[in-house]
Amino acid sequence: MSHSDVNLAAAAQQIECARTSKNLRPSIAGFFDEATNTVSYVVHDPDTLEAAVIDSVLDFESAAGRTSHSSADRIVEYVTANKLAVVWLIETHAHADHISAAPYLQEKLGGKLAIGREIIRVQEVFGKLFNAGTDFERDGSQFDRLFDDGERFAIGAIEGIALHVPGHTPADMAFIIGDAAFVGDTIFMPDFGTARADFPGGDAGQLFRSIRRLLLLPDETRLFLCHDYKAPGRDEYAWETTVGQQRRENVHVKDGTTEDDFVAMRTTRDRALAMPKLIMPSVQVNIRGGRLPEPEDNGVSYIKIPVNAV
Repeated sequence: MSHSDVNLAAAAQQIECARTSKNLRPSIAGFFDEATNTVSYVVHDPDTLEAAVIDSVLDFESAAGRTSHSSADRIVEYVTANKLAVVWLIETHAHADHISAAPYLQEKLGGKLAIGREIIRVQEVFGKLFNAGTDFERDGSQFDRLFDDGERFAIGAIEGIALHVPGHTPADMAFIIGDAAFVGDTIFMPDFGTARADFPGGDAGQLFRSIRRLLLLPDETRLFLCHDYKAPGRDEYAWETTVGQQRRENVHVKDGTTEDDFVAMRTTRDRALAMPKLIMPSVQVNIRGGRLPEPEDNGVSYIKIPVNAV
């Protein structure tokens, strides 16, 4: 059995244990940001009240270059009202469609900022693109914890396992917490399909294998998604599904889909997609752990836009 198979088997066993024990099932609240179609989550242990915040959003008005915190403050209010103790601020990857609010939330709520170890590869690629300079460390040191595939962590008495699921980007991670999986951008609702794989370091074949790996988890596993765009014919936003539903219904990767068919579909589809509106500020800030570039001598931080470089 390979190392990744062992990690997946451990995650499956954890999910089965959580399903049969109420004390090992996390409480989950989703916070949808319609401006970026992003869902952030607060996940907590109902017994100890320890919590994690996953994929938070910093509000950013690109035309004015102005940040604000209304989305993050909804999380602060929820955590405070429920008397939760935040121990983790988790990023599933370096997002290209929104800026992370993790530093703001860390200041307000505490907790360790965590991401997958392969963020170092992403920092190397985009550090060069943005000409980030010698003061930008490409070693993941902007984060408190870099997770490896299969690494375990805890939220109170509820165990978590980090699984490396590259393809959308090299650094994507899924986080199995109790009986729930937070899968980032690997997969969307069954009627919408899957994420693009054409960013630097992305790979459609690798994305297919990562998704199919996740879909080996028990059918009852709850999947919580990072985005929703309301597929044609659906009027409501949605972000929770199950492994079983994805295997039966996902329009891109349901059971019976071959890797060759998926790669052909994904490659053709990605060629027609525009770049995310906030990709330049988002990636530039998110590879720094959600921190803006250091202010220049006038005290102002600047976002760089590489011209004709992408």
